[in-house]
Amino acid sequence: MTEVILEARDLVKHYPIKTGILRRTTGHVKAVDGVSFELHRGETLGIVGESGCGKSTLGRLIMRLEEPTSGSVVFEGQEMQKASTGDMRTLRRDIQIVFQDPYTSLNPRMTVGDIIGEPFEIHPDVVPKGGRRARVQELLDLVGLNPEHINRYPHQFSGGQRQRIGIARGIALNPKVLVCDEPVSALDVSVQAQVVNLMEKLQNELGLAYIFIAHDLSVVRHISDRVGVMYLGKMAELGTEDEVYQLPTHPYTQALLSAVPVPDPTLRGKRQQIVLVGDVPSPANPPSGCRFHTRCWKAQEVCKVEEPQLVDRPDGEGQHRSACHFAEPRPIVDTVDVSHLEPDERFATPEVVDPEARAEREMSASEESRIAAGDGSEAVELPREHGSTPGDETRLVGNDEGQGGEEGHRRQP
Repeated sequence: MTEVILEARDLVKHYPIKTGILRRTTGHVKAVDGVSFELHRGETLGIVGESGCGKSTLGRLIMRLEEPTSGSVVFEGQEMQKASTGDMRTLRRDIQIVFQDPYTSLNPRMTVGDIIGEPFEIHPDVVPKGGRRARVQELLDLVGLNPEHINRYPHQFSGGQRQRIGIARGIALNPKVLVCDEPVSALDVSVQAQVVNLMEKLQNELGLAYIFIAHDLSVVRHISDRVGVMYLGKMAELGTEDEVYQLPTHPYTQALLSAVPVPDPTLRGKRQQIVLVGDVPSPANPPSGCRFHTRCWKAQEVCKVEEPQLVDRPDGEGQHRSACHFAEPRPIVDTVDVSHLEPDERFATPEVVDPEARAEREMSASEESRIAAGDGSEAVELPREHGSTPGDETRLVGNDEGQGGEEGHRRQP
């Protein structure tokens, strides 16, 4: 295992609730309540959970865009909360962020060149002033955009291209850690794949470590080395990608995975879906003990009074961290890669054909019909291709000598 580059130690963030004319504090929203983890150099740590569980707040705490109520973040042995203003300026070069919304995170009054080059104004020692334009064009090319578009404005780009601009700005200072706050949630599925593949490429080339925050469990599994599952401000389970997805031990993780659609139609109906009852409690008034006990089918009296710790617990093949008194492995669906296998005959119907093959077949038939019609020949029967329907077999042309062309075509049934 590589060295630990960043460590969160019991991070807590409570937002005060102020009411009345005097704006007195009457309570607190416990957005993040005691989260700890380690990030190793060059790895990707995925953070998943429901909306409102504290994922984005955790990312902002790591960047020190928010000051924690208690706890600390240690980067390469230096505690960020105790760093001076000058030290924080240096630390921010090594920890950058990609924001969730590619539309509001870019200044519409600035050109792409100014947006990506802005970090060089704050850290002028990174790139000399005379070489900044060339460096910005190099970054545009690195993320798959045309360097000649350096003078365009954000509204002239699509959503996926804007997110690439945000990634280029994030890697401009050659950081060691990149916090990705739901970078693909606002994008189409096809564009999501492009952005995720780009991030994997940049990680391999630049040696980046990612904290990847997202809702989509399949995207997180694709890109992550380790995965942390959050619920109501706390970490419920933490382990490698295989441990969390194949051998989940926390009931909340098992319920999340059971709700993920399986693309293989042969596996339909072979999974027991776990339906949680009740609503997510308010983070302003979380339950005592285990915060999941109000929706958990395993809950007992001890869950209401004693909070489970995030410690290593058996998972059937080894052990990984889980915060549950009654943690036990429960495989949801064991999916395998079937891309190399022949398609199931039950689903290989004439309606399911390759669009490119269909287009080529229709073009070939049209050409044959045109040639035959020009010669005034009899009906031409074309050989049936695999998967074609009976209606595709023949093309009728003029039946009499010299009756080709337009008159012959009018006689077709």
